[in-house]
Amino acid sequence: MTSLLPTTTHPYQDPSLPIAERVADLLSRMTVEEKVGQMLQLDARDDLDDHILRRHVGSILHTSPERIVRANELTAQTRLRIPLLVAEDCIHGHSFWPGATIYPTQLGMAATWDADLLERVARATAEEVAVTGIHWTFSPVLCIARDLRWGRISETFGEDPFLIGELASAMVRGYQGDGLDDPTAILATAKHFAGYSETQGGRDASEADISRRKLRSWFLPPFERVAREGCRTFMLGYQTTDGVPITVNDWLLSDVLRGEWGYTGTLITDWDNVGRMVWEQRIQPDLTHAAAAAVGAGNDMVMTTPGFYEGALDAVARGMLPDDAFDDAVARILTLKFELGLFEDPRLPREDLSSVVGRAAHAALNLETARRSIVLLENDGVLPLDPAAPLRIAVTGPLADDAQTQLGDWAGGSGQAGWLDGQPRDMITTVLDGLRAVDGWTVTHARGADILTLEDDPRGKFFPDKQPRPPVVRPCEPDAALIAEAVATAEAADVVVAVVGDRIELVGEGRSTATLELIGGQNALLDALIDTGKPVVIVLLASKPLVLPASAARAAAVLWAANPGMQGGRALAEIVAGAVEPSGRLPISFARHVGQQPTYYNQIRGQHGDRYADLTQSPAWAFGEGRSYTTVEYSDLELEADALTADDTVVGHVTVTNTGARPTRETVQVYVRDEVTSVSWTDRELKAYRQVDVPAGESVRVRVEVRASDCTIVDADGRRLVEPGAFTLLVGPSSREEALLSAGFRIG
Repeated sequence: MTSLLPTTTHPYQDPSLPIAERVADLLSRMTVEEKVGQMLQLDARDDLDDHILRRHVGSILHTSPERIVRANELTAQTRLRIPLLVAEDCIHGHSFWPGATIYPTQLGMAATWDADLLERVARATAEEVAVTGIHWTFSPVLCIARDLRWGRISETFGEDPFLIGELASAMVRGYQGDGLDDPTAILATAKHFAGYSETQGGRDASEADISRRKLRSWFLPPFERVAREGCRTFMLGYQTTDGVPITVNDWLLSDVLRGEWGYTGTLITDWDNVGRMVWEQRIQPDLTHAAAAAVGAGNDMVMTTPGFYEGALDAVARGMLPDDAFDDAVARILTLKFELGLFEDPRLPREDLSSVVGRAAHAALNLETARRSIVLLENDGVLPLDPAAPLRIAVTGPLADDAQTQLGDWAGGSGQAGWLDGQPRDMITTVLDGLRAVDGWTVTHARGADILTLEDDPRGKFFPDKQPRPPVVRPCEPDAALIAEAVATAEAADVVVAVVGDRIELVGEGRSTATLELIGGQNALLDALIDTGKPVVIVLLASKPLVLPASAARAAAVLWAANPGMQGGRALAEIVAGAVEPSGRLPISFARHVGQQPTYYNQIRGQHGDRYADLTQSPAWAFGEGRSYTTVEYSDLELEADALTADDTVVGHVTVTNTGARPTRETVQVYVRDEVTSVSWTDRELKAYRQVDVPAGESVRVRVEVRASDCTIVDADGRRLVEPGAFTLLVGPSSREEALLSAGFRIG
């Protein structure tokens, strides 16, 4: 390991001194150029020598193991030898490290509704990330998924602010551990602050048409929670809101985040936010003005706008910024580096990683997470299949054996890191692999359909900032020969498992979709398979809720597996064979048609009419839904008290009865309705939930609690408060009103 310590010792190099003193001493020794450089995070795939030796860069991202070592060698040549922060998008595992454990996507993990489990996933991820020389993950995502056309739905925890807050807080705790001085701790990032997902038409990074009151009502609460719980960094969204880019939004950054919430953590822009104000949003004439605006608004680290360096220095030379304009930002960045202990140990990649990266305990945790993430949406009784019966299983569909697609976005083969084409195939169990591993079954396979081909964007392969444009997707036509082969395989089988969904080319930044339907030959394949009369189990392996064809109503069963990670195929096979009980619950609602958007459950009440003229507004499957291999009944909801003050807690008890022959893990969901509000508000909001195991034929009395102080609205003046009056506690298995028991109470 190359030491970063020069031979002479200054106070900032003395680990016995308080961090604040070390920061102040180092800051006093830095030139303006070195301060501006510390505020830059640049792509390690570009010119590292220029980044470090000329621009004095403070952080790098998207780096290979070799480049981490090279960057450290270059840092040792600099005057002050300030260590680098190394960052990566480790979204659901160590995304771009070969052999790392890749878990279900964030949306898939959200289907577990299990905060403790997600904290364990984040802790295991931090362990793998830390030993590879990376200190900072850009996770978790706290965006609210409302328009299903948006390409980044898979990165979210779904549509509900409360559930998002629960799960995001758990992941922050897992990443950051017991403190940054723990060598297995990494920096967590809450993103994208704020309202980024509320884009027009579902188009990524477009204007978010959202009021301050709407932000306070739904979009800010999860961020406020993780800010107060100690998430050390926030990433700012790409979009503008009311015409103002988040990067320079004084109200959000200064008044709310740093002011009302007292946030002292570090802010980082998203990719080229500062440059985008010039070349895309066109609200700044040049990088000098853009850099001055970004510094003045309180940004700390500027991601991948190399020209920020020259722009900021030019702004100083022209009197647009004072020499000390960068001090607060640089102090926050240096504080992170001291707290991580990087001046004493830059935490380079360890030589022997096999005991941590991809280790057996993490694979077991991954399997547990995948099992819990799969949601059984429909079942006519065909599932579970009998593992002891000599069944003939026909496996078909373009995703049945697509290992890299199964991992989803932000994984080895998803394209964000050019030095890694995919994760090792032998670490991934596809659906076909998993079903073939069931003893006694005869499994045949026919692809059945293709999904898409790609063409270069006619505007060119690259954006103005030299980032690659996503290629244009062309759906494949149904292939009669492929369908005929799949039908023949199905007719010779007892049960058909059809694995359909979307591919990585339809997912992610810049990849929003105009439709939610299965594309390519998939609908024609499902129609033909179901017409055989054989029991068809549809496995929807999809980044987000998609719309199935009408023929799916005649399928024997439907399961949603999101992108279930490396162990997804094994988990799916175990559920199909009945070795594992399905327990996943939807963190997001499924539309029947793209024209229903939006379909989230907690919409503002007061619309005139409850359906379209040609289609119901009811979702195909609603937030919170998910079936078990048994039947469950709720009864006897009672409150301990129905007259409370805002300082009290609403305490209820409900009986959950397993009326079937198999055990189940039930997610008991608790919603609150404020009956009369001074401004329009949602009809019901999730406020609590509990997961309980109920043996076959038994009942469990479940206690549920909601603090009266959480029964709030945001009034016309933007104040969050409890309005005295009548409320209803709603308890049941999902957000659907007809599935919920109710009990009234009053807050005085």
